[in-house]
Amino acid sequence: MKVVKQMVPLLAAIIILLLLFRIWVPSFLTPENMLNLTQQISVNTILALGMTLVILVGGIDLSVGAMVALVGTTTVYCLTALSGDTQDPFMLLTAIFAGLGVASLFGIFHGIAAAKTAMPPFIITLASMLIARGCALRFNSGLPMPIKDEQTWFLAIGNGRLFDVVPYPVVIMLSLFLLMALLLHRTRFGQHVYALGGNREAALYTGIPTVRVEITVYLLCSLMAGVAGMIHTSQLYSAEPGSGEMFELTAIAAVVVGGTSFTGGRGTMFGTILGAVIIGILDKGLNQAGVHYSLQYIVKGAVILVAVYLDVRRNR
Repeated sequence: MKVVKQMVPLLAAIIILLLLFRIWVPSFLTPENMLNLTQQISVNTILALGMTLVILVGGIDLSVGAMVALVGTTTVYCLTALSGDTQDPFMLLTAIFAGLGVASLFGIFHGIAAAKTAMPPFIITLASMLIARGCALRFNSGLPMPIKDEQTWFLAIGNGRLFDVVPYPVVIMLSLFLLMALLLHRTRFGQHVYALGGNREAALYTGIPTVRVEITVYLLCSLMAGVAGMIHTSQLYSAEPGSGEMFELTAIAAVVVGGTSFTGGRGTMFGTILGAVIIGILDKGLNQAGVHYSLQYIVKGAVILVAVYLDVRRNR
């Protein structure tokens, strides 16, 4: 009941925004436009799912945007080097595992550094953001790497549709949402995440394996960034070393707007997906209404400020 009560304001905000943009842009609520909206929010939503876990334990991960670029360039580089002008399922899986492997290494490093040292996660992930961005720019001298037309399976990840209706990115996003929601809300690991974020010292004294939980949380966050990076690269038809800039801030915005507390220990995956929908509606609605991009930044910044203010008021 408490979760439902927390979701009502978010659902109300979504309905109000949809009606507002329907008045502003007559074609806004057409089925095709709504499908495009869900496809556009898929990358940010997947990033936000991982970011939710990190913020719940009282951390932050600023590297997810750079990870999107690094995983994309790594995967396409391996795919091109291994497959050439042919399409091979084994080579495709190898390239995908290479990309996710790179993301995993960063995630494990973040978790170990956050759990075993006194360095703040903000600094750890800020540094690794620069390292990941630099690594991405090392590929092809920082120039985009086009995906060959023969790689139809990889291109389908970001551009294909299930039964020619539902975009694959939306299917992947919903599958990961269900998986992460079950993990957080229906497992002992989820209870440990809330306990660690609520009171780290108490969690340690009650026997919770805090180091293992924190490493797992950062690993999952990086893996989510890896999946988002592959979808985004596929949608662009090329690996862009400079892509993913500001993605980390949009993901944090979705988590905060969805009601997850920046102090940790409080929040839900349901809130995060609704927060991502709100940010997505604002992005698409303001774009289609022809609002200058400078004003879009101001609007999104104001929304984040209001969300944080409400969170602070709830914590008093």
